[in-house]
Amino acid sequence: MVDMSTADAEAIRLTVTGDKEAFAVIVARYTERAYRMALYILGSEQDAMDVSQDAFIRAYRNLKRFDLARPFFPWFARILRNLCYNYYNRRKRRMTYDIENFQIALPSKGITPETRLALNKALSELSPQDREIIGKFYFEQLSYAEIAEELDIPIGTVMSRLYYARRHLKNFLLSARGVKQ
Repeated sequence: MVDMSTADAEAIRLTVTGDKEAFAVIVARYTERAYRMALYILGSEQDAMDVSQDAFIRAYRNLKRFDLARPFFPWFARILRNLCYNYYNRRKRRMTYDIENFQIALPSKGITPETRLALNKALSELSPQDREIIGKFYFEQLSYAEIAEELDIPIGTVMSRLYYARRHLKNFLLSARGVKQ
């Protein structure tokens, strides 16, 4: 089996040397993951698709600056995250979190539609940073170390952000049920 980082580095090396089709390997490998990451932050399927596509374009244009000794996705994730937050900040007054269409990657067994809707509503109340860390840990099932690498932050910061994001999510869920804190 080929190591992902080796395959990514080879595709990037080929792209930088003029093989424009080689970048399609990278796009195919990371499209779904980039889309989910943008969706956690932005909450809208269409916005997530648009911004994740923009991130691939931006990454393609900046490949000459990429260090082939490092893994691709953390570098790309930083580009994507910055574009998402810039987009969110420019449009936050006009944006609505797409509660009805956001699909949580949870097993459907044992989760009622009402529970799913309540969870989506609570997620819509979270900050983009809280949704991102919750999404990475629970929906993508990344480890603390993987999240730290993607976000380029220490593991302790991941643990702290996840703690506060869980607390915020819990508070929104309880307040939706009318439970006072």
